[in-house]
Amino acid sequence: MNRFIGLLLGVLLMVGFFLLPGCSDSTGVNASAVPDVQTVNYAATIQAMPQEEISDAERESLIQMREEEKLARDVYLTLYNQWNQRVFSRIAQSEQTHTSAIQSLLNKYAIPDPVVSDSVGVFSNPLFTQLFDSLTNQGSTSLEAALRVGAFIEEIDILDLQTALDSTVDNQDIQFVYQNLMRGSRNHLRSFVRNLSRLGITYSPQVMDEETYQAIINSPMEPGGPGQGQGARRGRGHRGPRW
Repeated sequence: MNRFIGLLLGVLLMVGFFLLPGCSDSTGVNASAVPDVQTVNYAATIQAMPQEEISDAERESLIQMREEEKLARDVYLTLYNQWNQRVFSRIAQSEQTHTSAIQSLLNKYAIPDPVVSDSVGVFSNPLFTQLFDSLTNQGSTSLEAALRVGAFIEEIDILDLQTALDSTVDNQDIQFVYQNLMRGSRNHLRSFVRNLSRLGITYSPQVMDEETYQAIINSPMEPGGPGQGQGARRGRGHRGPRW
């Protein structure tokens, strides 16, 4: 079991989420209604970057990240369908862009795509199906719970992407995409926390350390996207698998 799934399952069980089978009914949720506004830009930028040798760890990270970003999209689409809150539809649109950016990397490196169906709640890895069921069931109990689910997902995404950048990812194009995804996740976390604040709720981080969380929340929204914010190449060699 990889780090993301192991951590997420452990925290879900610890905080009282329940893995409920047979709950991934996507009735009324239309994934195709989410516009993919930046895919072409990401795809072009990725294609223009050098195609480097890819490590097994990078390959595994991309496969996981493809479904991880789809999980976030699917959860937010489902919660939007339940609560009709614009924050979920807007961030679902962003997550569509993220998962499509990972798809562009998979295509570039001729890695089989784990997403064989774009239907909401359908995953190749059954653990992602369990996570989808658990998160959407928790988010269905109240709007507060739904917003907390969103913030929780973004905390996990930030930590997971940072771990990959620190210990796994060396290729310039993958670094570029992961850095942009992490910037997006920080903005998403700010949005969910802001919406909780409008309900009179002070959010505390569920898995992120307080210092990291406060640094994100107390900084402004970050612009970014293809062609912006590309960090300098760190120039280190491939490391062994860390997942």
